[in-house]
Amino acid sequence: MAKEQELDLVEISAKADPPVCKILDYQKYLYQQRKRAKEMKQNAAKVVIKEIRFGPNTDEHDFQFKLKHAKEFLEEGSKVKASIFFRGRSIQFADQGQKQLLRFAVELEEVGRAESMPVLEGKRMHMMLAPLKKK
Repeated sequence: MAKEQELDLVEISAKADPPVCKILDYQKYLYQQRKRAKEMKQNAAKVVIKEIRFGPNTDEHDFQFKLKHAKEFLEEGSKVKASIFFRGRSIQFADQGQKQLLRFAVELEEVGRAESMPVLEGKRMHMMLAPLKKK
């Protein structure tokens, strides 16, 4: 039957009794699968990460300014990576930096949630904040 219609005989389920086969144009089938996969890839959500950097002794006004920017980033759906950089001997104030990052996360609770606690890597301490799901 497949040869008469100039199509391919494709085995769907070999373990069934009797085996299940289908008559179709196999090249067209492969093309449609690739097309569907491409569409799925295009529709997948792309994660954008914005970084906010400040020091352990950042002034209150600067902190509020960066907080406002982070709030905007989270509202538009981007993730925010808040990092504190320590220069020279300011690494002695690591606990002050951690308090600042935790305060940053608490201030942003209504628009985002902390994905990770503050982590110190070398001379940088950072934490990730993800936007809340929109209802």
